[in-house]
Amino acid sequence: MTPVKPILNISAYLFVSLTDTAALRESIRSQAGARQLKGTVLLAEEGINLFLAGPAEAVRSFLMWLQTDPRFAALQAKESHTDSVPFKKLLVKVKPEIIRMNHPTIRPEAARAPAVDAKTLARWLRSGRDDAGQAVVMLDTRNAFEVAHGSFNGAVHWNLSKFSDFPEAALRHAAELQGKTVVSYCTGGIRCEKAAIFMAQAGMQDVLQLDGGILKYFEDVGSEHYAGECFVFDEREALKGDLSAAGAYDTRR
Repeated sequence: MTPVKPILNISAYLFVSLTDTAALRESIRSQAGARQLKGTVLLAEEGINLFLAGPAEAVRSFLMWLQTDPRFAALQAKESHTDSVPFKKLLVKVKPEIIRMNHPTIRPEAARAPAVDAKTLARWLRSGRDDAGQAVVMLDTRNAFEVAHGSFNGAVHWNLSKFSDFPEAALRHAAELQGKTVVSYCTGGIRCEKAAIFMAQAGMQDVLQLDGGILKYFEDVGSEHYAGECFVFDEREALKGDLSAAGAYDTRR
């Protein structure tokens, strides 16, 4: 059995109404800093988005502390392991949105987008149809440079330069997706959740998000139906289907 590498990397987000972001920033910075964690935590009135790394015990201790706040009890983290920490410092920031879309009427904290889990999606992709017999289309909501690292086989993408371009592109291409089950996906779930809500509000039928994004899919299924790697915003740059670094990151130190 291969030994587990000592550094635990987590990514997690939760859309939840927050009215005390400034105070949260200070307490999160203090708790994460005391455990010598590195990475980025974003806070906004719509929720929290975080990417953190450190010794496994320290990361799990921080998560337990965070989840003692009832607002974060439902937070679920995607995990991967490395030999070293892929972040240089700890940043905790307050932003207008935890993922910028520039559509204030899209409020996922009020109601989650319908979702499909990784194992169900893999089964659908094997047959090309969902449980109702409808054709499945994978819609990549990431930026073009991320898509270039890898994507689901046959996925649709609109060559986005930034996520705030997604709404206009979705409206422009809406007719092409009618009559199909559309599964929006992204790295960890946050962008594809907002995307699915936007498309539903725009009148598009049968739109789901991939619960937990590509990282959760890799964790539960591996790389089945996926070609290439998944770009990540840290020093690893991209992950393979087994959640190991795609390049020489783990061996260069």
